[in-house]
Amino acid sequence: MIITTTGSIDGKTITGYLGVVGGQAVMGTNFIRDFFARVTDKLGGRSDAYQKEIRNARALALEDMREEAEDLSAHAIIGVGIDVEVIGDSMLMVTVSGTAVTHS
Repeated sequence: MIITTTGSIDGKTITGYLGVVGGQAVMGTNFIRDFFARVTDKLGGRSDAYQKEIRNARALALEDMREEAEDLSAHAIIGVGIDVEVIGDSMLMVTVSGTAVTHS
């Protein structure tokens, strides 16, 4: 299934709009990962632990959204937006949404 942030699909004609679909993933982080992320933040550099966790959460949210679109018999999802939020001190939430469409 094509999943894109654009409002159209090159080479395809959108034949139907099936509605908004979405997916979510909420991931807990642990104390040790938080500690090393804070050290990395203070000293500079990238926090690989958080980047991996966000990447994993994004993949899960996209899969959740794709399954919802498949239930509608969609061929693609266009106009996808991705949002990452921190909940409290130890949770990451990734939400995705887009428009399920059919195309020819």
